[in-house]
Parts: sequence; structure tokens; C-alpha cells
Amino acid sequence: MSAHLLVIEGLEKSFGGLRAIAGLDLTIREGQIKSVIGPNGAGKTTLFNLITGVFPASKGLFRYLGKPLKGLKAHEIARLGISRTFQNVELFVHMSAIENVMLGRHRRERAGIFKAGLRLPGMRQEERESRERAHAELEFVGLAGKAEMDALSLPLGEQKVLEIARALATEPQLILLDEPAAGLNPRETVKLSETIVRIRERRITVMLVEHDMSLVMEVSDEVAVLNYGKKIAEGPPREIQRNPEVIAAYLGEEGDGA
Repeated sequence: MSAHLLVIEGLEKSFGGLRAIAGLDLTIREGQIKSVIGPNGAGKTTLFNLITGVFPASKGLFRYLGKPLKGLKAHEIARLGISRTFQNVELFVHMSAIENVMLGRHRRERAGIFKAGLRLPGMRQEERESRERAHAELEFVGLAGKAEMDALSLPLGEQKVLEIARALATEPQLILLDEPAAGLNPRETVKLSETIVRIRERRITVMLVEHDMSLVMEVSDEVAVLNYGKKIAEGPPREIQRNPEVIAAYLGEEGDGA
């Protein structure tokens, strides 16, 4: 069995009087695709924000490769090998596609501001390497032919995969994809599914938050279901599809999660 990459124990997060995450335990194993699903307001994006240090947890702990993440800032967590995309695409829209991906190389670059300002040889070499890696990631997601186009000029589906390319450029061990299929047409969703599987083939663990159940059931090794911040089910996709509590939550019998 593969080793545990990320272990979450007793996680809680409150905003004022609202508990967004309530006593959550979750384990992500190396090399798996693990999806987190649930109705709107179930706490899925909050979970991603807690893992990546956007918000501090109210209670509980994370261990990544056996090391606690508590107290680390977002950029420190990113340097450990955790990268993410966002529910609402967050690109530098007036920069080119390749420039956006090159920004993902920032935590891997060694040349400091002094070298950058003087354009010393080490900086120029690093910039060439960053551009080559960015081109490779654009090719991986099918955007190599649009490297010099402004991100703003790309359709939503291509902006979504551009953000994935930027996340991959950080050389993560764990990538968190937050609703990557939202707004995509069926053809784009099929391509996204193929991309997610190919990411795993690169020995990168994938954690997926997604509402497109056909995508989730096709690519996932395991699925965890949240409702009102609590985990109500966890297991293989086929098992989750048949779970009465999951069906009730999605049909609204347990509340609409808004």
C-alpha cells in the first residue's frame, strides 16, 4: 500500500458562529486521485484553503510527509510541494500564457533580486530553464501553440488548464484542483479527465473538488463526501454512488448545503 502523503485529524474551522469544517479526518495516499464532493456550502473549498494556509484552522492538525503544517504560511506550504488551482480562475490576464506559467517557477528559482536586477549569468540561465519548463507544461495541457497569447484572450476552458499548467510548474507532489470542470463543455471535460489521469502518471497525487459526478466517478480512486462541514461517507466511487446518506444529501433531504 502506498504511504500516507497528507493526514488530516480533527480539523475544525469556524467563521464567527458558523462551523464550516467540523471534526474532519481525512487521509491522502501517495499516487492516488482523491475527490472531495458535497453540496454547495459543504466546506470543500474551505478545506483547500486550510490545507494551503490561506486560513488558519480553528482546531486539528495536518501532517504532510509526516511533518506538521500548523503555523506555516501559504508560501512555505507551497515550497513543501503542495500546489493548487482555484474555483474562480486566478490568472494574470494581461500577461501571456507562458508568463503565467513561468510565475509558477518562482519557488524553484535560486537567483535573488540582486542577480535579477543586474541580469547576471545565473539569472539568465535560470530564466531560460524556467521558460523551457513552462513550455513543457503548456505542451502537457495542450496549450503550446498559444504560449504568447494573453491569458485574457483564452476561452474559459483554456484558462482553466493554463492554471493547471502553472500549478504543475511548481513541481508539486500534491496538487489540489478546485472545481476544474466548472464552465467546461463536454469535450473540454473529457480532455480534463485525461489530463488529471496523466498528472497522476507523473507520480503527482491529486486532490479534486468537483461537482461533475461523471468526471469524479471516472477518475477517482477514492471519494470523500462532506455535508455541512462533516464527512458523511468515504470510499471507492461505486460504493459512494450507492450510499443512501450521500444520495439524501444530494437530493436535498438532508438540506441543500447552501
